[in-house]
Amino acid sequence: MRVRGFHWALGLIGGGYVVLVAAMLLADLSATSPGHLLAAFRTPEIRAALALSLASSAASTVLSLAVGVPLGYLLARARFPGRGLVELLVDVPLVLPPLVVGVSLLLVMRGPFGRAVHEVIPLVYEPAGVVLAQFAVCGAFATRTLRTTFTHLSPRTEQVARTLGCTPWQAFKLVALPEASRGVLAAATLTWARAFGEFGPVLVFAGVTRNKTEVLPTTIYLELSVGDLETAMAVSLLMVAVSFAVLLALRRLAPETPA
Repeated sequence: MRVRGFHWALGLIGGGYVVLVAAMLLADLSATSPGHLLAAFRTPEIRAALALSLASSAASTVLSLAVGVPLGYLLARARFPGRGLVELLVDVPLVLPPLVVGVSLLLVMRGPFGRAVHEVIPLVYEPAGVVLAQFAVCGAFATRTLRTTFTHLSPRTEQVARTLGCTPWQAFKLVALPEASRGVLAAATLTWARAFGEFGPVLVFAGVTRNKTEVLPTTIYLELSVGDLETAMAVSLLMVAVSFAVLLALRRLAPETPA
């Protein structure tokens, strides 16, 4: 009985937040209709924004994992001079206001290095800039998640693999990565969700050019700015539906382990 009462107390404390999330979803559903949702989806501009949102989120997730896996492992396992500074710099995008991230990227592109990169890969107000703006923020989420994952994994199995003749790279690839698979999937989920909903850096760095750099969050901003609340709500519901579909797919890929 005491345990049950304790669980009820925890449920009451956290239940308010669950109710808030449910209320937001119900409000989205009640603010539009299936007809408005279909009409919005038939619009070429919104279909283009959806396609760019999905493509850029996938690309920024791959980039974030490509950086987050080795950097998270290094921060969890190695001790080196300047490690604290590296951790601080990695965490900076988590606390910077989103608009500041976009402005900072613009300032980087004004420098010699940024101009040289822009000559090879146009970024400012270009579709590739959408990916860079998302990656600038999401890389920090992936690295932090994976650093925590590798920190909680015992290095003993890797050490055993090393004694059996594995190189450090082989021990990482054959032992550490499989053990961290659930953490990698969690990082991918968090990163994709953040990239899919990223607004501030994308707005400042890539702009809002229809059929070019417009993504779904900026579509909502444009529709609200002209007073088209119904279309904005329809696009919001479309984002909710896509996010739910991705989360359900990821849950099927990595079902929770029964207690």
